[in-house]
Amino acid sequence: MPFPVANQVQAAQQQPKHYGITSPISLALPKDSDVELTRKLCEALKPYGVFEEELELQRRILVLGKLNTLVKEWIREISEKKNLPASLIENVGGKIFTFGSYRLGVHTKGADIDALCVAPRHVDRSDFFTSFYEKLKEQEEVKDLRFVGNFHSVIDILFARLALQTIPESLDLRDDGLLKNLDIRCIRSLNGCRVTDEILHLVPNIENFRLTLRAIKLWAKRHNIYSNILGFLGGVSWAMLVARTCQLYPNAVASTLVHKFFLVFSKWEWPNPVLLKQPEECNLNLQVWDPRVTPSDRYHLMPIITPAYPQQNSTYNVSASTRTVMIEEFKQGLAITDEIMLNKADWSKLFEAPNFFQKYKYVLNCLSCWTYMVRQKVGLVESKIRILVGNLEKNDFITLAHVNPQSFPGPKNGTEKEEFSTMWVIGIVFKKMEGSENLNVDLTYDIQSFTDTVYRQAISSKMFEPDMKITAMHVKRKQLHQLLPNFVIQKRRKHSTDGVRFITDTSLDLSLDGDSSMSVPSPTALSKTCTFIGTASPPGSIFVNICHGLAPTQQVPQSNLTQNFPVLRLMVMLFLMSNTDLSEGPPLPANPIPVVKNSIKLRLSR
Repeated sequence: MPFPVANQVQAAQQQPKHYGITSPISLALPKDSDVELTRKLCEALKPYGVFEEELELQRRILVLGKLNTLVKEWIREISEKKNLPASLIENVGGKIFTFGSYRLGVHTKGADIDALCVAPRHVDRSDFFTSFYEKLKEQEEVKDLRFVGNFHSVIDILFARLALQTIPESLDLRDDGLLKNLDIRCIRSLNGCRVTDEILHLVPNIENFRLTLRAIKLWAKRHNIYSNILGFLGGVSWAMLVARTCQLYPNAVASTLVHKFFLVFSKWEWPNPVLLKQPEECNLNLQVWDPRVTPSDRYHLMPIITPAYPQQNSTYNVSASTRTVMIEEFKQGLAITDEIMLNKADWSKLFEAPNFFQKYKYVLNCLSCWTYMVRQKVGLVESKIRILVGNLEKNDFITLAHVNPQSFPGPKNGTEKEEFSTMWVIGIVFKKMEGSENLNVDLTYDIQSFTDTVYRQAISSKMFEPDMKITAMHVKRKQLHQLLPNFVIQKRRKHSTDGVRFITDTSLDLSLDGDSSMSVPSPTALSKTCTFIGTASPPGSIFVNICHGLAPTQQVPQSNLTQNFPVLRLMVMLFLMSNTDLSEGPPLPANPIPVVKNSIKLRLSR
C-alpha cells in the first residue's frame, strides 16, 4: 500500500541516529512541496501495479502462516522418529523466514515469495528434500511441487540447519554467532535473510525507503537495466543503493530521495564500493569481499557490498558495457528528476520505456529453441550471455554491447513439432574509424567462444542433446517483423506508455532476490496473462505453487514430456539493422547458416 503522506514530516522530525559509514550529506527536513511531490509519485506508480492489493496480501499471510505450521509439525515428526525426548519435542520449534522483495515490503502484484526454512541441528538437509517434500505433496492447496521450478504465485523455499537444539520464535538471524559450525550451504541459504534484515536495520525510515525503492525498481525495469544474471543489478543491489541514499539524506521523503539517488550515483566514482556499514570480522574463516586480500576482487567494476557477514559483492557480474549503460541511465534520470523537482515535468516521464531497437543500429540476437520448455535449459543460455557480452567488449572495433534483459518469443521453425523458443538481444556500438569508408568486422571468434562455452556447460550439466546445434544469420530492419512481436519494433511516440509487454520472471537471481522480473505492465495494458521467460533456478530449493482460487497452471501431458524432451536446438543469429529505409527483403531462410566452421562478418558503411 502507498505510504501515508501525512506522517512523513512528523517521522522526519524525529532526529535519527547516525547511519552508514559517513556523515549525512543533508539533514534538511521535507517541505510541503516535497510531500506533495511524494504524493504525486505515489499516484504515478499505481497504474504500473507496484502496490499489492489488500486481498492478495492477506492471502500471502495466510499461506505463509500455514506453511510455518507445516514446518513445525514436520520437525516434530522428524524429532519423534529420531527418538528425541518428549520434553524437547514439545519445544523443538522450527520457523519460516522470508527475504527478498517480500521481506523488504516492495513486492509487486503476482510476485513470488522467497522463504527460508530454519530447522534445529538434528534435522538433516536430506530430511527436507524427502519427508518435507512428501508432506507438502499431501496438501490440497499445493497445486504443483518440484525441487526446481517456476510458477505463478510461487513460494521458493530454501533450507538452513542451525547448530541449535531448538528454534525459538524470537530467533534473530542477524546474529553472526549462528554461523558457527554451519555447513557452507546453510550459510548461503541464511545469507538472503541476513542481508535483507540488515538493510532494513540500516535505513533511517523504512517507509520512505520502501516507496523510493519501488520507484527505482520500476524505473530500472522500464529502462532495461534490471537483471543480475545479465550483468546489470538485481533486486538486492538496487535496494542497497537506495538504502545508501537514505543514509545520506536521513530526513528526506521519497520524492527527494529518488532525485538524490540519481544525483549520488550519476557522480559516484566507481569502482569505489558502496557500503552500508563498516565490514566486521567475525573470525569464522569465511571468504569476504576484500580487494586487499583477494586479487580477483580488484577487478570488480561496480562493487556494492552486502552488509551481513560474510560480506560479498552483489554485482560481480557487471561488465564495462553494462556499467556504462547504467551510468548513462543515472545521468538521464538525474536530468528528468531535475525537471520534476522544478515542476517542469511529471513523474510519468521518468518511467517512459525507451525503444531498444531504435537506439542501436546493430543488434546481435541470441535464440534458444527446443520442442519442450525446460527452464534449466533457458537458464543455461541466459546465464552465459554475459560471456558473449564480455567477448564482444574485447573486440577491437566494439565500444559497447548492451544486452536487453527483456527476452522475446523466438520465430517458429515451420516444422510439425511444437517448439518453444526465447530470444535475447544485444545492441552493439562500433568504434568510429577514420580513413575508411567501409570496415569488415569479424565476429566469428566472439560468437564461437560463447557457443563453445554453452556446449561445455550443457555437457557437464547433462543437458546436452544430439540435435543441439548453433547457427547464425543477419537480417535487415525490414525483416525484423518476422522475428519479433510488432510492439517491439514499432516506433514509440513521445510520452507514450502503450504496448509494453507484461513479462514475469519469478526466479531467484544470484543476489538472492526473487523479484527479478524484467519488465512491468504498461498502465494501458489490458492483458491479464503472464508470459514466463526463464532464468536458471538455484539447486537446493523447493518451489511450491499454492492455489489461491486462481486459474490452475496449464499442465503438459506426461507423454509429451517424454517424447519431446530429447530435442534441443540452440541458435545464435546476427541481425544487421540499418537506419536507412531498406526495401522489403525475402522471407527469412528456414535453416540459418551454421557458424561452427564459417566466418561471421559485418561490412559497416561509414
